[in-house]
Amino acid sequence: MAQKPSIPKGTRDFGPQEMARRNYIFDTIREVYSLYGFQQIETPAMENLSTLMGKYGEEGDKLLFKILNSGDFLRGIEASDLADGATGHLAAQLCEKGLRYDLTVPFARYVVQHREELALPFRRYQIQPVWRADRPQKGRYREFYQCDADVVGSDSLLNEVELMQIIDEVFRRLGIRVCIKINNRKILSGIAEMIGQADKIVDITVAIDKLDKIGLDAVNAELAEDGIPAEAIEKLQPIIKLSGTNDEKLATMRRTLEGSEVGMKGIDEVEFVLGTLASSPLDAQIELDLTLARGLNYYTGCIFEVKALDVQIGSITGGGRYDNLTGIFGMPGLSGVGISFGADRIYDVLNQLELYPEAVTTATQMLFINFGPTETAYCLPVVARARRAGIRCEMYPDAAKMKKQMQYANQKQIPYVVLAGESEMAAQRFTLKNMITGEQELLTPDEMIQRLQ
Repeated sequence: MAQKPSIPKGTRDFGPQEMARRNYIFDTIREVYSLYGFQQIETPAMENLSTLMGKYGEEGDKLLFKILNSGDFLRGIEASDLADGATGHLAAQLCEKGLRYDLTVPFARYVVQHREELALPFRRYQIQPVWRADRPQKGRYREFYQCDADVVGSDSLLNEVELMQIIDEVFRRLGIRVCIKINNRKILSGIAEMIGQADKIVDITVAIDKLDKIGLDAVNAELAEDGIPAEAIEKLQPIIKLSGTNDEKLATMRRTLEGSEVGMKGIDEVEFVLGTLASSPLDAQIELDLTLARGLNYYTGCIFEVKALDVQIGSITGGGRYDNLTGIFGMPGLSGVGISFGADRIYDVLNQLELYPEAVTTATQMLFINFGPTETAYCLPVVARARRAGIRCEMYPDAAKMKKQMQYANQKQIPYVVLAGESEMAAQRFTLKNMITGEQELLTPDEMIQRLQ
């Protein structure tokens, strides 16, 4: 017997109802992005590996899906190379391309390549899949969609303010209660200076960014493994455990980082964003979280992460300021800031909370029953009229038994069925049946269309 087909772990199929729900998410995000003046672009699924490597830190590089060169990909490889087991070196020779890990680095590459065509500041959004060779688990997939918005060519912190407003508006429309967490990489750099470990900033941020996942003891153990002295780890504890209101946390950090120029600049930036938002408060909660690090090395200023309040799941949106990203592609000094909605996790949250509007899950609104060629010819002009009026409808293609056609309507959750037999045609009417209540009405085409509109 043939083996049943399957799909790779960490990927998913989506049927018609699931796609209707996903498109509801994408359309909501797309509409809000457009309200704020963002324009859509797309980039290829694969990039040159040289574009991707080294942009996400050592851990990120390990999660890149690499694509074997086409044709004789072993040409030029010696047997000794294979025997040595130097996988990193081999990968560089065997693979010139990789699947994109996120949308931000490809966007930076796009900006550098198309610089002469762009009016700065450039506000773009992008809704496409990305791939990560991660261990699949609940809420974590190897293939998933990101919905990014970025502004490049502007240092203004008003961009950060607007991005937080976008986050708030999207989740308000979706009906998801969220907490937006904010921090600043400059504050983290100041903390590293304060504990005497400025050169270990990457190790510190990677470790404390895992606090929610692995707990404080495991974070401290990882810091120790990275060579950070026990005395420095001890100094870090009050900061990791810091509580209170946002204003209280900022006041404490001002005293703590008084001797750090970069740390104080980070505090000023967060204070501006929070203060500006206070004049037009968001529906979402906003929390200054000093353990938020966003493990990607390219962030340089404010960083964001969004947690759903009513579902246990990882971050559903994240982002931040990345002043130096385009510099790696030969265009230094171009500042950028962006956010990314995790559509797949948002999809899971909406499913768990059952927050989809009823109209989202109903594709076809009206099914015309097929009694034969004469009846079908009578129905088809009205089917066309209904579609022109914006009503989603179908004509059942075969003159099958009535029971089969009704089962089809029930299976697809079509709310209305239209019947036209000899009596309806003689009266120039149609029978409209409500499949939920069972109620039937004899209506003219105009009355039927108005009823569904």
